[in-house]
Amino acid sequence: MNRRNFLHFMGCGCLALGVNSCTTTPITDRKQLKLISDAKLNAHASKIYEKIKEKEKKKLINDIRLTQIQEIGKKMEESISEYFYQSNIPDPTTNFDWEYILIDRKKVKNAWCMPGGKIAVYTGILEVAKNMDGLATIMGHEIAHAVAKHSVERMSAAMAI
Repeated sequence: MNRRNFLHFMGCGCLALGVNSCTTTPITDRKQLKLISDAKLNAHASKIYEKIKEKEKKKLINDIRLTQIQEIGKKMEESISEYFYQSNIPDPTTNFDWEYILIDRKKVKNAWCMPGGKIAVYTGILEVAKNMDGLATIMGHEIAHAVAKHSVERMSAAMAI
């Protein structure tokens, strides 16, 4: 096979892969590359989440603050599902196994949500949030990343590169 034919076949193959791997994000319908299934990514994220819980075992907090985080999360779970139901759009969180942890690290002002609904909040962000409304805003932002499947997009881009 000559160089020209090789480049032609490679170009067509990559284009076909790209077209087949294009999906749209829920709500915004923004195009995104998806080379890995949600189920595979959620399973991978779940394993990482378990490793983080094991690593942070001595720092995990189970008090009223965690209960409040879980209550906020539960309201968001229900609101997300209701939004998609009312909009007659498939709910991207159907297969999420929601879980919440609070990690005692005052210097870490962060929270995150992994694919599949695995959420961590660090005690440092509670000072920034000031109250439950602020915390709900932060959690909503992090959950939106999971709902929009940003991790699938990032991992797919890394695989393509």
